[in-house]
Amino acid sequence: MPGGNELTSFVSDKPEEIYTRFGTTINGLPAAEIPGRLEKYGHNSVVQEKFRPVIIEFLLNFRNPLILILLCIVAVSLFLGETIDALIVLGMVIMSAVLNFYQEHQANIAARKLKNTVAHTSCVLRDGIADEIPAVNIVPGDVLKLNAGDMIPADARIVQAKDLYINQSVLTGESFPVAKSGGAMDISQPDISLFTNMAFAGTSVISGSATAVVILTGVRTEFGKVAEKIAAAGETNEFTKGVGDFSVMILRIILLFVLFIFLVNAFIKQDVLQALTFSIAVAVGLTPEFLPMILSVTMSKGSQNMAKKGVIVKRLTAIPTFGSMEILATDKTGTLTEDRITLVKYLDYDGGDSEDVFLSAYLNSSFQTGITNPMDEAVMKFKSADISAYRKIDEIPFDFDRKRMSVIVEKEGSQILITKGAPEEVISVCSRVEESGSGRELDTQHRQNLENAFSALSSDGFRVLAVAQKVITDKKAVYSKSDESGMTFVGLAAFMDPAKSGVKESIDELEEMGIEVKVITGDNELVTRKICSTAGIEIKGMLLGHESDSMNDEQLYRKSLETTVFTRFSPGQKERVIKVLKDRGKVIGYMGDGINDAPSLKAADVGISVSNGVDVAKESSDIILTRKSLHELKNGVIEGRKTFGNTMKYILMGLSSNFGNMFSVLGAVIFLPFLPMLPIQILLNNFLYDVSQVAIPTDNVDQDFIRRPRRWNMIHIRNFMFIFGPISSVFDFLTFFVLFLFFRQMPGSFQTGWFLESLATQTLVIHIIRTRKLPFIQSTAGKFLSISTAAVVAVGWIIPFTGFGKYFGFTPLPPAVMLLLAGIVGLYLVTAELGKRVYYRKFFA
Repeated sequence: MPGGNELTSFVSDKPEEIYTRFGTTINGLPAAEIPGRLEKYGHNSVVQEKFRPVIIEFLLNFRNPLILILLCIVAVSLFLGETIDALIVLGMVIMSAVLNFYQEHQANIAARKLKNTVAHTSCVLRDGIADEIPAVNIVPGDVLKLNAGDMIPADARIVQAKDLYINQSVLTGESFPVAKSGGAMDISQPDISLFTNMAFAGTSVISGSATAVVILTGVRTEFGKVAEKIAAAGETNEFTKGVGDFSVMILRIILLFVLFIFLVNAFIKQDVLQALTFSIAVAVGLTPEFLPMILSVTMSKGSQNMAKKGVIVKRLTAIPTFGSMEILATDKTGTLTEDRITLVKYLDYDGGDSEDVFLSAYLNSSFQTGITNPMDEAVMKFKSADISAYRKIDEIPFDFDRKRMSVIVEKEGSQILITKGAPEEVISVCSRVEESGSGRELDTQHRQNLENAFSALSSDGFRVLAVAQKVITDKKAVYSKSDESGMTFVGLAAFMDPAKSGVKESIDELEEMGIEVKVITGDNELVTRKICSTAGIEIKGMLLGHESDSMNDEQLYRKSLETTVFTRFSPGQKERVIKVLKDRGKVIGYMGDGINDAPSLKAADVGISVSNGVDVAKESSDIILTRKSLHELKNGVIEGRKTFGNTMKYILMGLSSNFGNMFSVLGAVIFLPFLPMLPIQILLNNFLYDVSQVAIPTDNVDQDFIRRPRRWNMIHIRNFMFIFGPISSVFDFLTFFVLFLFFRQMPGSFQTGWFLESLATQTLVIHIIRTRKLPFIQSTAGKFLSISTAAVVAVGWIIPFTGFGKYFGFTPLPPAVMLLLAGIVGLYLVTAELGKRVYYRKFFA
């Protein structure tokens, strides 16, 4: 259990003592003090982002292990007196570092800009004025105003609370919300789970309201201590784990081959230093060292494109997982409906419009200060009522167990408790009913009549709340849930949130993309069925929340697969459905914007919230939509799949050339009397090849690829490697044979020839691999990728004929040999295309 030694002294202080200790008042800090406190305590961030000078950011690129290996080659070359070789390698190192720095620097700038658009804010009192400010600017001594749905931004001592319940499972593991109060405590153990007058950073308000004084911020908070450990471990999801597995696999293969090449070369050539230099150059050439940069740039570009379409990415690594999503679970409000709730009817028990029902609902909505509810807003907007004669005494906030909330008002010395909420929950605390203008005992027939009226309204698509009240005979200053009893049923308020036009088309589009949409809502089955019917959505199966409780996880999983609508589901039941689907291999996204959605957002592979959602929902999500719309979601999924597709192009292309080159170099070292390529030529080849692939993030992605979810598939990668690697090796050996016939006694010409063939084949094969279609005719690469690949091959083939070529050990080749090499390259590309077709027909038919 986390300790709380630093907080113990604050727990026992009275509220007025807390204000004094932190030099603040009930009106908050003066705005003029904030800069000084920020300077003293730092920004309120659990992960202190380091904004390094640009020059430092550039120099950090030289920490890359492969860069360090190249610098070792530079040092060895200088030691042996090969100054020109050393300068050339050093030049390539610097150009590679500059390229990597520029791409990642731009990607980081873009990511920071997007992150700022969804910054967490909190309500803070300063100079007596309550205002929403970025949580990162909160300082010790600030006075917080907390309400249901708020994420708590710092460790704070509660000085005043009303029916406050906080979910602090993120720190303590307690699954149930904890009741909090503002009084001083006598604590002997530094156990934060016992601190009932403290609100901790990272936890969230479930219900009630409070005023609290900030005690600790940033990494000094209890959450900050946990977050530091989490940050040190790094974040992992399906995609990043796949990248890690791939990297380990390819590096193991490379190390095995390079060690073998070194031993064989040293034994045959009897030159250990040359063998070592050659082996290091081969290792550098075979390693996909640009993979981190390609990933970073691809995901950054994807996030920028998604932002233009109303999809803000909080966590870049969620983008490819977004594209892999197979199931989308969502609430119906704002997704299937317009999210424009209006009050339509306010009916008494007899079924007629009643101003008494409206006044009771209006009083309840006007005086409640808890969760912002669109139904309360609808009541307030419908029309005004004169409530100047009423004075608020207290309120009993809403929670998801009771599904109701109450206010206590006073008029002419008489106190009235008014309750509004889910009909079945309100009726359960009623013992009387207003019928035909007089109060009567609420009997079984009354209850049946009310249930019938409620069902009839729900079947017509109305969302219904019940209103009840009672006159308080035993007056008191503070009321609780236990006072909601013995009430008189007043009437029903019926609201309409019309079905959204075009939602069926949006769902059809998602299903065409391989994403099944499931509706999980707390609303009843009658309303949900009506909305689905109006929207033209087929209900393949419906499950009620209480029915899921009797199922074990395996039964719920099977039932969930054949169910599209889940009704009357509590937050815990929603989360359970998400988990059983995810734990059994489904990639599932969840879209929600309320307090009750936070657990499901956290549990899903991809949590999707909305910019106007409550804080806890936005903080629990990976992706935030500027508008709650399935159409916006579709655009984001497309970008996610493009990002995944372009990342896989680099990986598959690297496998097709690198794995083949391993066998080629291995055979050449054994059978040739000289090195097939000089170390410096290998490094140049690798550098030019990498430059050509920088444009992959901008490439076009075929519509066929976007049409269905894509997941990391190591079997696909392995099969691809074992088919395309040998194809590459076959043509390398063909090149060796041809060049050896021409240049048996001319190592320089042989090495130049293989450099040209190797560069052209491994650079141009991207046009074959990037699509399952016929390249250049049925599918065309992006403009920048086409230019970069053509330019790199052109430059590489021109260098041997320039004065610069001699520094790399190149020799100009006869035109006939150049034509022959061009023919081999062309034949390789045709064979690779045929091999691709056979491969996809065999493994993906």
